[in-house]
Amino acid sequence: MNSEASSDNDALYGAIVPTFFKYLIPSLLGLFAMTSASLVDGIFIGNYEGISALAAVNLIIPIMTLLFGIGMMLSIGGSVRAGKYLGEGKTAAASAIFSKTLLSVAVYGVAVIMLGLALEEQIFAGLGATPELFSPMSEYYRVILPFLFAQLLTLVLYFFIRLDGMPNLAATALAIGAVANIALDYLFIAVFGWGLAGAAFATGLSELLPVLVMLIYFFRPERSLRFSFRQDNWKEVFQAAYNGVSEFINAVSGAIIAFILNWMLIQRAGVNGVAAITVVNYLLVLGFMMFFAISDTIQVMISQNFGAAKNDRIRGFLQIACCVIAVFSVAFIALLATASEPLVHLFVDEKSSTEMVALATELVSYVWPLFLFAGFNMLISGYLTAIHLPFQSGVVAASHSLIFPAGFLLLFYYLVSDHRFVAALPVAEGFTFVLALVIFLRHRPIKSARAVTRDK
Repeated sequence: MNSEASSDNDALYGAIVPTFFKYLIPSLLGLFAMTSASLVDGIFIGNYEGISALAAVNLIIPIMTLLFGIGMMLSIGGSVRAGKYLGEGKTAAASAIFSKTLLSVAVYGVAVIMLGLALEEQIFAGLGATPELFSPMSEYYRVILPFLFAQLLTLVLYFFIRLDGMPNLAATALAIGAVANIALDYLFIAVFGWGLAGAAFATGLSELLPVLVMLIYFFRPERSLRFSFRQDNWKEVFQAAYNGVSEFINAVSGAIIAFILNWMLIQRAGVNGVAAITVVNYLLVLGFMMFFAISDTIQVMISQNFGAAKNDRIRGFLQIACCVIAVFSVAFIALLATASEPLVHLFVDEKSSTEMVALATELVSYVWPLFLFAGFNMLISGYLTAIHLPFQSGVVAASHSLIFPAGFLLLFYYLVSDHRFVAALPVAEGFTFVLALVIFLRHRPIKSARAVTRDK
């Protein structure tokens, strides 16, 4: 049975600017909490276990990113479709895709954990690790991989709970996990001295807490989405996942680019090179987190207004998002330009290799210009996903995260004989921006959302 959308739905009826920040602030806090586990692990591992341990963990990141990316594709694709249903007043259909997405991700999580543990050594070799790194990698990997199940469930619940107008609950759950991770990292690494296994246990246990907190959602009488095991039309999960393909492309591409960078830097600078790019990557994650939060927030609001054919509101949300991205980009560039070395020292102690610290600081000086374009590229990709243009969104995502970065990295690697080839990353981001802008102008919200659909 269809029901009319409630006028209490701020995404459809609230004032543009207050509504945007009402969703953005919890989203930013939530995403910071979600990504803080790897950042906090990096700080404790770098300061207590050394740069070799930091490099070992970094080599595992591509496979974890890939597995997480599939869950992201299912979660975002499902929530965008549910948002469109809610905008159309189809609450039952939104509940159905919520239930099917949650069940599908749970089955996927069990399968990949079993397979990942069975193929551990083959995975390490495929990631380019040398045999001497297998032991520290295994110490972290065998503990952290089973906890992927909780992380995937958290992902689904986070996106759908926010969609249902409860961003504060979702953000609070992730914040509790983040605080627990900091405390457990200190306890397991600094106090008990459990090393990489301690870091993995701290992260894993802290990922269980958000799931438990978000279970409160199922007891909220005001919720719109209802969960049920009995479902049909399972092909809708794959149809919805296709609309989240840009997020999958981002994750897979991120894993590939991380692998390429690790290989290139280990050839040019050895373990110091891998450790240096690990630290730089942590700094990039801090910046990209803000951009992803904006893109994520936009999807929640635009998908519902797309379903309700409210293009004036879509344009309004895009305008405020662009302003916030511009302000943040300038601020973060200024921070990197004036305080790159102190930021690097967050992740390594004063006794660490001065060569590695100098290299990481130099790499920052080559990559900071990518913040001129990255936020707008991610915004456009998120907008295209929200208006159900997965192919166009996928093109932007693939160009932003794989095609241009890989192409320019290979070109620059053979043009220069040292580590300056990382300057290829901002060049790739600039080329992506030109392409993304052309696609956006073709599909900007001037006519009705229904007409945009027909144009596909």
